[in-house]
Formats: sequence, C-alpha cells, structure tokens
Amino acid sequence: MSFARRFTIVTVVAALLCALAYGVGWASQAGSLPWQGPVDDASTPAQAGEDPPGVPEDLPTTEPVDEATDDRSEEPSNPDQPTDEPEGPTVPELTPGPALIAPGDSGDEVRELQARLAQIDWFNADVTGYYGDVTTEAVRGFQAKREIPVTGEVDRRTLDRLHSMTNEPTPAELTNQTTTNAPGALDPRCLDGRVICVDKTSNTLRWVVDGEVLKTMDARFGGSATPTREGEFSVFQKSRDHVSSLYDTSMPFAMFFSNGQAVHYSPDFASVGYDGASHGCVNTRDYDGVAWLYDQVQIGDTVVVYWS
Repeated sequence: MSFARRFTIVTVVAALLCALAYGVGWASQAGSLPWQGPVDDASTPAQAGEDPPGVPEDLPTTEPVDEATDDRSEEPSNPDQPTDEPEGPTVPELTPGPALIAPGDSGDEVRELQARLAQIDWFNADVTGYYGDVTTEAVRGFQAKREIPVTGEVDRRTLDRLHSMTNEPTPAELTNQTTTNAPGALDPRCLDGRVICVDKTSNTLRWVVDGEVLKTMDARFGGSATPTREGEFSVFQKSRDHVSSLYDTSMPFAMFFSNGQAVHYSPDFASVGYDGASHGCVNTRDYDGVAWLYDQVQIGDTVVVYWS
C-alpha cells in the first residue's frame, strides 16, 4: 500500500475518534448516557420552592427544619399568661357577722365587755358602760390579733372568742375597784366617832367608826378654779337622787358637808377617771360602795378633808 493511502486512512480514523470523543463528552454533560438520569442545563435557575438540580428528594437538605418536640421549657413562653395551676392554697375570705354590741351602745353588756377586755390587757381605761372610741380601738386590736374581721363591732365570733379567754367579771372589776388607791395615814380627827375621812394626798375616802376603817373608796376633787374645801365639817343634808341646780348634773347619793359641796357618786369620774375634776365636791366612782355608805351616814356625822 502506498504511503499516501496509509496517511489518508490514519487521518480518517483519527477524525472519527475525535468525533466520537466529542459526542461522548456532550452526552455526559446532558445526562443522556445510559447509566445517567436526565440532567437540567446547569445554566437554568431553579424555580422557587424546587430542589436544586441533581439533589434527590429523599436526601436531607442542609436547611434547618423545625420539628415538634416533647420537651417542655421550665418557664412559660409568655410570663404574663396565667397558668392553670394554683399558686397556693386558697384562703377563704372571712366576713363579719351581725353586730351584737357596737359603738354608741351603753349598759351592762358594754360594762362586761370592757371588764373582759381589761382582763387580757386590751382595755386600759375605766369601765364605764359606754361604747366609745377607746372601746372601739380595743375591740379592733383584739380582732386583728385573733384574725377576726376587724370592724370594731362585737359579733358572735368576737364575743365567743373573748368569753373563751376570760372569766366572768367580778363586781370589783365592773366598778373599777381593782386598782384602788393606797390610802395614807389617818388624820387624828378621823379616829373618834363616825367620820368620812377624805385624804387628798392619796385620793381616797374612808368611812371610819371609832377608829376602825369600814370602807375605802377612790375619790376625786375639785379643780383649781373650784377646789374642795379642807377642814372639819359635818353632814347637814342628804339627797339620794340629787341633780345639781347650778351645773345640771346628776349627783346620786349626795351627802352635803360645806355649802354646795357634797360627797356623791360621779358618772363622769367612773367614765374618765382622773382626766376630769369636780366643781368642788368629793366624787366617788364606786356606785355600790357609795350607795352603801349613804345608808350608813347620818345627819351630823363628821367629814374631815385633809392632806396626809
């Protein structure tokens, strides 16, 4: 075979091989080879919501995916949102009952109430039988201490609790005789006969018969403008239900010894104690005691007013 013929054959074979190689490369890029699936042109952008070319749908993507979880956070996602669980035990609200004794009342029930409160140091004034501001504050303090609705009025719960903590008041407690003043020495003029012996120093009055003291009571006297006269006198008049014509005040069991000055029971003394004063009379605050004394004293008995 001539050289020219061989060169022609080689040239043709080389051209065929180049063409074959070019076709295989193009088919590989297009994904049309038998062992490849179809492949989109790399220059075509992916449509919104579609997977990128060449990524199988069953393979995981690199994007984070929110998944439901059984784990619960320790705190609610919204702290302002109320929770279903109660914060603590529910305490029932206490409501007061109907008032049995209330501010403005007066009488034996109030007197007993004050005496019972005094037994447990909630009432530090004289027992008066009038339900005023002092009694109201004492009741309020007692109620607050015992977790009773604080009203200042006495309902059944308040009264039952007070009774369970106190005793039946004695006559001395009801008449302010538990803190009787300590009397001073007797004046020598008080040692003979029947004498109402009045000691301004110790604020006491004593009924003395032949030197023996039969009765002792607290006493209150006139103020600086109307002082109680001092000296030795005698009872010249008695008036059981006397009312002052000068001051229009009640003077029960009055025993007059010096003009308009008398020994008598004073509701004001029983109410406010030594915060007040008389208009010159000798006041007592023991109603039963002065009633007893009134029955003992006779016209002409001696009255001695002195400083011990």
